[in-house]
Amino acid sequence: MDVNLFKKKYGSWAIVVGSAEGLGEAYSIALAKRNINLIMVDNKQNSLSTLAKQLELDFNIETIELCLDLSDSDAVKKMMHDIQKVDCRLLIYNAAYSLIKPFVNHSEEELDCFIDINTRSQLKLVHQFSKLLVDKKQAGGILLMSSLAGLIGMQLVSTYAATKAFAWNLAEGLHYELKPKDIHVMSCIAGATLTPTYLKNKPTYGLIKPLVMKSEDVAESALNSLGKKALYIPGFSNRMNYFILTRLLPRKFAASIANKTMLTMFKHQSKN
Repeated sequence: MDVNLFKKKYGSWAIVVGSAEGLGEAYSIALAKRNINLIMVDNKQNSLSTLAKQLELDFNIETIELCLDLSDSDAVKKMMHDIQKVDCRLLIYNAAYSLIKPFVNHSEEELDCFIDINTRSQLKLVHQFSKLLVDKKQAGGILLMSSLAGLIGMQLVSTYAATKAFAWNLAEGLHYELKPKDIHVMSCIAGATLTPTYLKNKPTYGLIKPLVMKSEDVAESALNSLGKKALYIPGFSNRMNYFILTRLLPRKFAASIANKTMLTMFKHQSKN
């Protein structure tokens, strides 16, 4: 999309939640290339500041840094405060809490993080951001990161998968509800992606290695698809997986295949 048209649709500022590394970094760079100023939110102060300064230097944009813990009850209020100071009409919620381990081994604190970061903060921010656009009668965009893990409950990531199904369904419903108001809502349903979090878990790739996507490819293609559909799955192989798991196979068989693949890739995590 033409840079001027992108700005006309989504404003001169965007907020990227979870912006310091991985997909969030890729989204920040992709937006900076489109000459979009950034409100950058993350809990990693050093990485956040380093990236913000680099983007300002490389692309001559402005940035606002917000080092926040999204499990903090005031986090959404702080983000909305800065959103309202500038022409920010694009929200990308990329932040996610993710752990690969047996469900019964999660601590209460870990379960709270899943709820606070992956659902509560996301829901409240999307609600307040969309309400702001509606009240001002402004066009805008909301992009929520989901995952193919949200398709089917999978061992070792059952809680994470459930929160990603939440993001998927939230975006799909709001796509139709807010489209008449010229607010484009989309969920990007990514498959395995090369991010620091993904690599930290030391997956045993096997046949899946050629299917793992680069963060920058996911981010660029998602931004190009915003405004065109409710759900976007980046990568031909991911779209094929979606078709096979949801259309071709009975759910029982699809769940069995997905769970066996998960256990093969992360068997070493099953003892954590």
